[in-house]
Amino acid sequence: MRLNAPLQGLNTLAIEASAKFLIEIKKPSDVVDALELAKCNEWPVIFLGGGSNIVFTEDLDGMAMHCLLKGISAEQQGDDVLVTAQAGESWHGLVQYCLQQGYYGLENLSLIPGTVGAAPIQNIGAYGVELEQLVESVYGWDLNQQAWRTLSAEECQFSYRNSIFKQQLMYRFFITSVTLRLSLNDIPNISYGALQQHFKAAGIQSPTAQQVSEAVIAIRQSKLPDPTKLANVGSFFKNPIISQQQQQQLLSQFPDMVCYPQTDGRVKVAAGWLLEQAGWKGKKMGAVGMHDQQSLVLINYQQGDGKDVLDLAEAIEEDIAQRFSIELEIEPKIF
Repeated sequence: MRLNAPLQGLNTLAIEASAKFLIEIKKPSDVVDALELAKCNEWPVIFLGGGSNIVFTEDLDGMAMHCLLKGISAEQQGDDVLVTAQAGESWHGLVQYCLQQGYYGLENLSLIPGTVGAAPIQNIGAYGVELEQLVESVYGWDLNQQAWRTLSAEECQFSYRNSIFKQQLMYRFFITSVTLRLSLNDIPNISYGALQQHFKAAGIQSPTAQQVSEAVIAIRQSKLPDPTKLANVGSFFKNPIISQQQQQQLLSQFPDMVCYPQTDGRVKVAAGWLLEQAGWKGKKMGAVGMHDQQSLVLINYQQGDGKDVLDLAEAIEEDIAQRFSIELEIEPKIF
């Protein structure tokens, strides 16, 4: 355990903060030991993975548990394969490992930053695939039940960029591994428009999963800044979901508004389009600002702090609400 540990290197926004206590979780029993220690001392606790979905606004007067659990295993079931990855594994590393092994389904989720353990919390998704379509189960320590527990995909209560781990079980369940149901058949999903355009331009009619992964990586790199070079947490706002009635009202004013119908009858609006229309693309406020290539990505340019980040986010939220009567929701966790 480290005392007064700096957290700047453990969050991709590179915000300076510290934790009164920092414990590295290298084996499952470390989880129980650390939580028991925190309970006995009445320390507040946060869980850290890759730090790519977190904004620190103050020092932590408690314990940070940094997940470093490693390991990947697989079990074939007919044409499917159940892949279990420990929570501290790199998400992108897992995607590439599965492709090398001939396990398919994750290729559309290539190059998403962060760890395996964080993926179901956020229900990560990209290019026509969401993690909930692939999750078999999530395993970890339930702080309420004081027991190891396996949650099925249904029990995870997945929805758009959401799960039970961000709701009832937020900081009440330490994920130690995730099991995914993948396929041994190389039949990739190219339903997403940007992928179809990419392969049409390349003259490829039936791409392989490996080619889909490479395309996703190329598209992401062309649009999104590398957090090791420009400090960021990826998309800072969720795509808002509105009613069809509100969509029709907005389309009468903004006929080129980018939106996507949802299965529940509502409509998802591209938050990036909203910010770009409002002139936030490339705009800076002091040490922070929105990226000049991707309006949804907030950049920490000059060692800004959590207040700088939230001040910019609040200004954007107020402007979008005034212009479009749409409430934006911040995607990363705020501490």
